[in-house]
Amino acid sequence: MASNGIVDVRPKFEKIYLELKAQILADPAFDYTVDARQWVDKMLDYTVPGGKLNRGLSVIDSYRLLKAGEEISEDEVFLGCVLGWCIEWLQAYFLILDDIMDGSHTRRGQPCWFRLPKVGLIAVNDGILLRNHICRILKMHFRTKPYYVDLLDLFNEVEFQTASGQLLDLITTHEGATDLSKYKMPTLPVHC
Repeated sequence: MASNGIVDVRPKFEKIYLELKAQILADPAFDYTVDARQWVDKMLDYTVPGGKLNRGLSVIDSYRLLKAGEEISEDEVFLGCVLGWCIEWLQAYFLILDDIMDGSHTRRGQPCWFRLPKVGLIAVNDGILLRNHICRILKMHFRTKPYYVDLLDLFNEVEFQTASGQLLDLITTHEGATDLSKYKMPTLPVHC
């Protein structure tokens, strides 16, 4: 059944998260122990779907606009949701590391992941896992698409630009280093 621009895709989007999480936890490339599988399961639920999901949902909205009123197939909606979740996974990765670097205490109204008992700096590795999950998800769902390499390149570029912006944020917020006059707008990368 086709979907048009009027249908609310949020419930389908949220359901697809559960499918992707199950695929990650069952990925034969990772020989998880029971404890490791439970850890990743908990980490994913705590860090990935907790926000407003605007980034991920905007993928579907953008695709609808690009289709200019044409109906969107269920497969297109599914792939759009998968790609949207990859963006949410990337955001979770950035937020975990940003919280550690900034020494934050809360994120989205709850303690930061790394602040939870028994998590601490294991969260750094969790962030790396999240980033690697994106490649696994893209491979599972887009490997046969002609734009697969472009998707990988796009995620790498966004990560590079965001990390570059984070560096500027970190080095300009050192105590006594508040001279922002040496930074010009074209120098600053755009954060996603």
